[in-house]
Parts: sequence; C-alpha cells; structure tokens
Amino acid sequence: MEKIEQRPCGETHILCFTYPAQGHLNPFIQLCKRLAAKGLKVTLISTILSSTKLIRTQDSSINVELIPDGFEDSETRNIDTFFDRYKVSVSQTLAEFIEKQLSSEYPPKFLIYDSILPWAFDVARRFGVDGVPFFTQPWCVNVIYYHFFKGTFKVPLEEPTVSLPSMPPLRVNDLPSFLDETGPYPFFKEVVINQFTNIEEPKWILSNTFDKLEDEVNLI
Repeated sequence: MEKIEQRPCGETHILCFTYPAQGHLNPFIQLCKRLAAKGLKVTLISTILSSTKLIRTQDSSINVELIPDGFEDSETRNIDTFFDRYKVSVSQTLAEFIEKQLSSEYPPKFLIYDSILPWAFDVARRFGVDGVPFFTQPWCVNVIYYHFFKGTFKVPLEEPTVSLPSMPPLRVNDLPSFLDETGPYPFFKEVVINQFTNIEEPKWILSNTFDKLEDEVNLI
C-alpha cells in the first residue's frame, strides 16, 4: 500500500459517514487517510456494529466516532426492515452529532456520506453543511445502476444486450446481480437504486475509482 505522508491538521474539519460494512469501511478509511494527509481534520462516523471496531486501529490521524443505530446488541436484525429502521434511528443520531460538532472548536465544513445512505444529505443541509456522496463501488458499476434507475433498461433484458454510454454492450451476466429480483438478495436492489434519488442535488460526487481505469465513463 502506498505510504501517505502525514501533515499537521488544519482548521478545516470534514465529517465522513459510512455504512458499517467492510466493503464500505475500507474505501472510507482510505479516503479519510488521504484527506488527513492534506492537513484536514477528519472524523470518520459509523454506527455501533461489530465490524466498526476494525476502524479504530487503522490510522491515528483519523478521529473515529460511533453513534447509536437504534438496535439492541442482542437483537436479531431483519434484513427486510433493517434499512427503514436504520434510517429513522441514525438520521436522528447523526443530526445530534452534527449539531454538537457545529459548536466545537472546529465546526465541520462538509459531510461526505455513503451513497447508499442518501438521506444523510438532507440531514447535513438542515444544519447548513454541504453533503457530498461517496460511491464505494467503481464508477462503471454506478453507471449501470444509474441507467437502471432512470429506466434506460429493465431486468430481465428486453434485448440480448444493453448499450450504455462509453461502455461495451452488456449481456445479462455482465450486469450487477443485485438488479435481478430472483437472485439471493432481492432486497438490495432497492438499496443500490435509491443511491440516485437525490443525485442532482449535491454540488460534488466522489467515487472509489481512478481516471486511468474509467476515464471515459460518465453518468450521461
């Protein structure tokens, strides 16, 4: 892994809010490390699930804050209702955390939030803080989700292939499995598509990719 030179923290405070799953935590941790290396004060926020314990040992330059998710430790989490309940509980605890930070020595300038939690944008704007979504999957995958959200194609495919801007023709096996309601995780289709419900509102969009891999891929 590339070694990042550490620099003293400045006064600009960035909040980063991630869903507590390993595939989301890892990209956020790397993003936070790079922001901190630029001299920014960075606070990584997640909810109290077992996997979030891993982030405490990653980098001393990152402040880590765990907020309640509304579930009891011994409670069984029903995946079909989890995200609705998570939204209700965490939107409140996130709001309380941001409000508290605004009266601190370094009030936050931005909230970089996990794209699968689009409601975090509304929470941030309520306090006059800009919200910026961070898509933890490569941009080519997000393009497919976006065009499905816009109705460019349907699954099952009506044609043998689907054509999207700057991408080769895609067959059904080339598409993300979450789009297939007959797959093992039908609920996640709604989660990945809802990323784009307010995509036109943020001033900036961040993605876990790099230009040499996807320099021709755009949303439109």
